[in-house]
Amino acid sequence: MTKKVDIGSKRLISLAPDNWVQWVTQRKDIRVKEFISSEFQWISRDNDVLIKVENPQEEFLILNELQLRYKETMPLRMTAYIALARERYKLPIYPVLINILPHVKTPKIPNFYEQEFMGIKSYQDYRVINLWEIEASLVFQQNLTSLLPFVPILKGGGEEPIVKEAVIKLRENEKLSDLEPLLSFFASFVLEIPIVQQIMRWDMTVLRESPWYNEILKQGLQEGLQQGLQEGLQQGEQRGLQQGEANLIIRQLSKRFGNPDSEIASQIRQLSSPKLEILGESIFDFTGMADLETWLQQNTD
Repeated sequence: MTKKVDIGSKRLISLAPDNWVQWVTQRKDIRVKEFISSEFQWISRDNDVLIKVENPQEEFLILNELQLRYKETMPLRMTAYIALARERYKLPIYPVLINILPHVKTPKIPNFYEQEFMGIKSYQDYRVINLWEIEASLVFQQNLTSLLPFVPILKGGGEEPIVKEAVIKLRENEKLSDLEPLLSFFASFVLEIPIVQQIMRWDMTVLRESPWYNEILKQGLQEGLQQGLQEGLQQGEQRGLQQGEANLIIRQLSKRFGNPDSEIASQIRQLSSPKLEILGESIFDFTGMADLETWLQQNTD
């Protein structure tokens, strides 16, 4: 039985916490004192990490918000989170929003919240770090262990030798071995699946237990459902949900193997919801479009 592991945000940051806080603040004199609770009644999620740190002058908090993709609600969320942390701990706050993958609809991500209502202004700054803008070489130069799983999607990190170097770094430390499935997953965004399988472990069972995988599925499913619901509105709610699932799977296939032809896309859209769910889980085992065609032949009525 595969051992359940923790590859969430707090686990990643805790691998090299001093290096992490120095990187997000660009200050070498900062040291971590402790990880503290980030649960504030209605705000509590796996990708919120609150750290108490110190420099020679003072103590303060670093508020880390890691997002798979930027959401339009993030400025308001950051403002609320900062206010709650400030009120509870009575310390200055250094807030950081880390976005892992780029957002097509919002290429320029704001680093502040601003609102004016009836002459009253509200404003809050926070730092934004977009991982796709970070040079992969910095991970190795600055020993940013927490970023090793994301190397393939960093700037210049999508080359096979760079991914192999990240794998070697993970395997040098037995405590980091459970991060390899996450690295494998992000490597599949930029390399062919057979190459990924050759150079690292491909354990989807472990990855499915991580908060990141659940977040990826949730965001992708929401986008697919929205499109499917619009397309299937006149055909009823169930059909709309089914089309949403099909659209999500087609987009996943396109990212890995290129756009499927119209006949294959049509076959996928005609699958029942249970079969769509099975196909969604099987995608990660496919090495090419031929595997998909074989699967469809065996599962199409």
